[in-house]
Amino acid sequence: MKSLPIVDQPAPPLPQVADPEGETRYSKGTYAFVSLGCPKNLIDSERMLGALSLDGYSLVSEPDGADFVIVNTCGFIESARDESKGVIHEMLDLKRRGRTKGLIVAGCLPERMGGSLLEEMPEIDHVVGVFGREEITRVADRLIGGAREQREVFRPAPIRALDDRSRLRITPSHFAYLKISEGCDRTCTFCAIPKMRGKHATKPIELVIAEAQELAADGVRELNIVAQDTTYYGLDLYGEVRLTELLKELEQVEGIDWIRLMYLYPINFTDQLIDTIAASNKIIPYLDMPLQHINDTMLKRMQRRVNKTDSVALVKKLRERIPNVVMRTTFVVGFPGETDAQFRELKDFVSDIKFERMGVFTYSLEPDTPAVKLPDHLPEEVKQQRMDELMSTQQQIAFDFSDSLVGYELDVLIDAHVEDNTWLGRTYADAPEIDGNIYVTGTDINVGDMVPVEITARHDYDLVGIASELETA
Repeated sequence: MKSLPIVDQPAPPLPQVADPEGETRYSKGTYAFVSLGCPKNLIDSERMLGALSLDGYSLVSEPDGADFVIVNTCGFIESARDESKGVIHEMLDLKRRGRTKGLIVAGCLPERMGGSLLEEMPEIDHVVGVFGREEITRVADRLIGGAREQREVFRPAPIRALDDRSRLRITPSHFAYLKISEGCDRTCTFCAIPKMRGKHATKPIELVIAEAQELAADGVRELNIVAQDTTYYGLDLYGEVRLTELLKELEQVEGIDWIRLMYLYPINFTDQLIDTIAASNKIIPYLDMPLQHINDTMLKRMQRRVNKTDSVALVKKLRERIPNVVMRTTFVVGFPGETDAQFRELKDFVSDIKFERMGVFTYSLEPDTPAVKLPDHLPEEVKQQRMDELMSTQQQIAFDFSDSLVGYELDVLIDAHVEDNTWLGRTYADAPEIDGNIYVTGTDINVGDMVPVEITARHDYDLVGIASELETA
């Protein structure tokens, strides 16, 4: 293809494409996009999509036949890296068969692997690190123009979190993720995130509010607040934690019905923050607080800087002071040196506390993390057995909680139309793409509606309900 014109030269005619409304417009080229990993990565994807759209590139739904493909990767743990590499190989196969002209690999995998990614897969055209995302249009221009220089774009982590406005969102129109900070100052021995995303960088309150207002104007009703360490918010920028102040500002954004808090570290959870959540009509009582373990020896080995006594006290305080609170947590099993007794302590804790929502990971040996050097690494079969056992314990807890909702009426945010008069939605107790759903029977319902629903049954991890005969919100 022709290279792009340089400044002050007349531009050659651009190819014409039809947009979803059937109108004809000019395009620099077509591209497909694959986004992998966590919600924070998804926001980076949406920001790149927005920049490419504004620059004249046209997004298509299938990589087969696109001018080029972008894969925004995850590099968190080995299974995520394997998934990312698998998708990259699929796209490279399309390229070999002439079904696409190029491949750009972005995100955490390039950040984690650096230049070795191109050495391992030299057919990749360009790699872009996490903080090179703002240059994605220039990288696309070089690819379309056939340039082979500057194949790697890596930039240092920012002092302040990046501006995530002007996104082309790929979540449904009624909910979105809002990233309030970047990076992490924690030094957990099993985690490589600080190496990939740098130190904690707070996004200023006024910028967060501006993004929230932009999202609300775009039809968003549910804001899912994400960060690597949400409760740390503000400490680096303001000299003190400011999550409470931020939430009070977010409550004033018109059009937002639900504010959901994710990735709450069990430090800096102030009484003021608890009171704010408890008193709010918009901050829903759903708290995602990864604890990772409960045994003090394991917590010290993980360098979590918390202990069992304080963790138990915090969970009980949250239960006592926030009405109808639903708690989600995650644990790592099979960490180096974890004994049978320490695992039983964790299992007993789960049985006693009864988290409504819980995830379990087996310890993944991550290169360049301190945990690699710890003694007494466990066999994979032991790790898997412990994960299965802990999830089996949790399954009944989750089922019992869902059963307790039967007979009650709850507001449900409708996510999708299934068939005829059946819809798929979520209660406040279910985060998108993580927790369960509720199948709703009703009429005169639209995606994005907030509908009062009588819960009639549980089906595995999902609920079943009938829309109440009330006007939808």
